[in-house]
Amino acid sequence: MSLPSVLRTAYSVFPCNSRSLLQHVKLSHDFQKTSARCASFFTYQPEKAEGLGDVGEMKEMNLFKSINSALDIALASDDSAVLFGEDVGFGGVFRCSVGLQDKYGRQRVFNTPLCEQGIAGFAIGVAVTGATAIAEIQFADYIFPAFDQLVNEAAKYRYRSGNQFNCGKMTVRAPCGAVGHGALYHSQSPEAYFAHTPGLKVVIPRGPIKAKGLLLSCIRDPDPCIFLEPKVLYRSAVEQVPEADYTLPLGKADVLVEGKHLTLVGWGTQVHVLREVVQMAEQQLNISCELIDLVTIQPWDRETVLSSVKKTGRCVIAHEAPITCGFGAEIAADIQVRQISRSGRYPGQADIQVRQISRSGRYLGQADIQRNCFLNLEAPVERVCGFDTPFPHVYEPFYLPDKWRCLSAIKKLMTDY
Repeated sequence: MSLPSVLRTAYSVFPCNSRSLLQHVKLSHDFQKTSARCASFFTYQPEKAEGLGDVGEMKEMNLFKSINSALDIALASDDSAVLFGEDVGFGGVFRCSVGLQDKYGRQRVFNTPLCEQGIAGFAIGVAVTGATAIAEIQFADYIFPAFDQLVNEAAKYRYRSGNQFNCGKMTVRAPCGAVGHGALYHSQSPEAYFAHTPGLKVVIPRGPIKAKGLLLSCIRDPDPCIFLEPKVLYRSAVEQVPEADYTLPLGKADVLVEGKHLTLVGWGTQVHVLREVVQMAEQQLNISCELIDLVTIQPWDRETVLSSVKKTGRCVIAHEAPITCGFGAEIAADIQVRQISRSGRYPGQADIQVRQISRSGRYLGQADIQRNCFLNLEAPVERVCGFDTPFPHVYEPFYLPDKWRCLSAIKKLMTDY
């Protein structure tokens, strides 16, 4: 986009303060290096491949190349694996499958009709036969025609057959989240819809190293998985990634920064926004924040989050999806849920309605109570999320839970309570 085009957009968005805004745009005009329509709302900080053991040679990869590497390994190590989706044969719109059809043939890497319900249904059928199905939905925004297949068939197949049959060898990949110019049909984050469904696992990586290991874990997991890839990271996220085969655990959150005053929780692209917020809070407010990447939305790592909030007493959860019924609400509720008293007696009738029962069916005992943190809270849990509107186009910067909104939430929790 040319500078005049950017300025016209600026006038349309900020007509009341156009002079100062135009000066700001001119000063920050670096559109030759980055896409003007995808002005980044975060700064990516590469990570090192630590804790993976001896993984051999490393190679610089961005996110889509690391996903391509994972798919390559999955196809090479499992003769039953097939990869399919809209335009997957020639590499996909984001190039995640580029070169794989030439390497493994049209029988194993192929295009499908433009029918998301058919893609998901076919993936279920492939997995039920015992083969490994890796399906791509071109954009997460278009996964909803496949919703019935994923929620009513894939998630329930093992349960309804009494474990005689299952489609656990099925993984559905889909690009998700804001990208700078995607507007309402190419920017959504649908993770909360699927987190509500027992039987599905939902995973969102934050970078190339995590993406490769987590995708291979999903492909080999005995349960059907939905793997959501933040599309803005496809090219902007670059790390030294192991070329060898490796996996990373599902259901385990990562504590990226340790702190003592407040816990920040996010996933996907939002983790990189919160990395900046950690630094800003330290420099501007002298507040030490602990940063957690949830990594897996379902099942999510309660132990890590609750242990952190018990330590800090305050929590801010941030995600791009709309705030109402976003997954941040589930985390906040779990943190703030009323507990059974430590004496072991049951509370009153109102409390009985929200008391927790363990998976075995027994009431939670003393050891279980210790992991919850309601009585350790110094302030209510705060959520910084997208608004309850369709995802906007030119107003995207105002919709996103950027570093300034997150920093404002931290100030509120530290000063108002």
